[in-house]
Amino acid sequence: MDLQQEYNALLTRRQLFGRTAGGIGVAALASLLNPGLRAAQADKVPGALEVLHYPAKAKRIIYLVMSGGPSHIDLLDYKPQLKKHHGEELPGSVRMGQRVTGMTSGQKSFPCASSLFEFKQHGKSGSWVSELLPHVGGVADDIAIIKSLHTEAINHDPAITFLQTGSQQPGRPSLGAWLSYGLGSDNSNLPSFIVMISQGSGNKTDQPIFSRLWGSGFIPSQHQGVRFRSGDDPVLYLSNPPGIDAETRRRMLDGVGQLNQLALESFGDPEINTRIAQYEMAFRMQTSVPELTNLSGETQGTLDLYGINDSGVDGGFARNCLLARRMAERGVRFIQLMHRGWDQHGGLPKQIRGQCQDVDKPAAALVKDLKQRGLLDETLVIWGGEFGRTVYSQGALTKDNYGRDHHGRCFSLWVAGGGIKPGISYGETDDYAYNIVKDPVHVHDFNATLLRCLGIDHKRLTYFFQGRDFRLTDVEGNVVMGLLA
Repeated sequence: MDLQQEYNALLTRRQLFGRTAGGIGVAALASLLNPGLRAAQADKVPGALEVLHYPAKAKRIIYLVMSGGPSHIDLLDYKPQLKKHHGEELPGSVRMGQRVTGMTSGQKSFPCASSLFEFKQHGKSGSWVSELLPHVGGVADDIAIIKSLHTEAINHDPAITFLQTGSQQPGRPSLGAWLSYGLGSDNSNLPSFIVMISQGSGNKTDQPIFSRLWGSGFIPSQHQGVRFRSGDDPVLYLSNPPGIDAETRRRMLDGVGQLNQLALESFGDPEINTRIAQYEMAFRMQTSVPELTNLSGETQGTLDLYGINDSGVDGGFARNCLLARRMAERGVRFIQLMHRGWDQHGGLPKQIRGQCQDVDKPAAALVKDLKQRGLLDETLVIWGGEFGRTVYSQGALTKDNYGRDHHGRCFSLWVAGGGIKPGISYGETDDYAYNIVKDPVHVHDFNATLLRCLGIDHKRLTYFFQGRDFRLTDVEGNVVMGLLA
């Protein structure tokens, strides 16, 4: 018998994968440690999809996550008829026995609370927007307001996990991780997925935000989001400690890389490849991140547009929006801004004013700024939370105060940019803003539509894990063609 054939026959599956991974690791390490080879390569980092399934309208996403569930009734879903029913008991024919959270299930009365705030029509589209969002109203012709989103989840953790990962249970890859995996990066010096968090001026004790919301789940961990903090040191442990210069750091990384390569050849663990790549990314970020986060080159007009340093405006969110634009310019694939404080179970009128003052001007400025720089057509901007709020008051309803519980049966958000039809309102709810009566959009449908704008068939971006192919939309989801330009 041929000795080579005998050797191949005896080679175990584990040995085969280990040797294959080691070979790939050698090539990757050579690329990372050879400056000449790195210089010869393009700045782009390829993804798993060699060819897009459709012509892409968008290249990236900026997701403005309003954590806690903004009240669609007070912001984007105008219900003038509701004033007639203010204080009346919510009819059983409207509620239809639908479950409510434990926070209001024990209430003896469910009085309807119409919004205290006025709505106006804006732009040529005539979209109705609350007085709390005048700057968003100013870009009404550039955004699509979706009023018929719906989800099965009625509590924060499963709802926001569902919105971000396509599953109410933790452990799945987030949307940003899917895009990093599928599309790769347009800038090898910055992460393809960046997250920033700001605290709102509404509910100061709002729900916590967990890092798994930007996790990679079961796909390689190099695709998870990297959180940037506020302040002068946005990424922990990125700066060199005292006494360590760039040349010394380079020699240290080369040594660590060689040790990791030995481990890779011994064990064949693909996560070691990820570790090597992450060390190299961190080294490059030592130069790219300070340049990215330095706003000294921005004009005063730009700072004023976003409301940075404005009295009464949350500077954290405003600054993050401007940084998001700078990240978009530099090819970051997915930028996620999370703003806490939208969980208004009580004292809604006062709290929601502060929340809207935090986000209204910066979010609208982001749309305007991207548009004037020619980036809006290739960038999807999304603004919204994990669910809406109930039409009935949680707790006592008074002349100038009410609260609202969680409501997943219908809620609103807006989208602007690449591939989305601008200046439209999509979907309708009933006069109580409680049930959808036209053009429902499930969370899976929404995510399928976002992927379509990026040139991806949501059924074909998959990852094999534990015996089956997983995808962002699980086994559901339909592209909402009425939202596409």
